[in-house]
Amino acid sequence: QVELVESGGGSVQAGGSLRLSCGVSGFMYRSSCMGWFRQAPGQEREEREALASLDTDGRIQYADFVKGRFTISKDDAKNTLYLQMNSLKPEDTAMYYCAADKGACGPYWYQTNYFPYWGPGTQVTVSS
Repeated sequence: QVELVESGGGSVQAGGSLRLSCGVSGFMYRSSCMGWFRQAPGQEREEREALASLDTDGRIQYADFVKGRFTISKDDAKNTLYLQMNSLKPEDTAMYYCAADKGACGPYWYQTNYFPYWGPGTQVTVSS
C-alpha cells in the first residue's frame, strides 16, 4: 500500500525558514517521480500549485515563483523527500502536499491530476 506522510509544517514569521519532509512507503521510491504542491486557503484541490519535482534521474524542476527560495531533495536511505523553504512570505501560507507517481516524471507533472498518490498535507503559516 502506497503511503505518503508530510511533516515539518508550522508557523513562522516572514523571512523565516522551514523544512518539510515526506516519508514514503509501499512502492519503489527510487524509481518514482516525486513532487511538492500547495493549496492556499479557499482554493479547491484542483487549484493546487505545483512547486517542484524530482525525477528518477535526479532532474529537478521548479515553479518560477519558488526558484531561489525552495529546494527539493531526497534521502534514499530514509525514503524521505524534502522541501527546504527559505525567505518565506505571507503568501506562502498554504497546506503543503507531497505527491508521487510510479516511473519517470512526464511533461505534465505540474498538473494536479498527474499524480495518483498524495499525502494528507502539512500546514504552513507565515505571518508578516
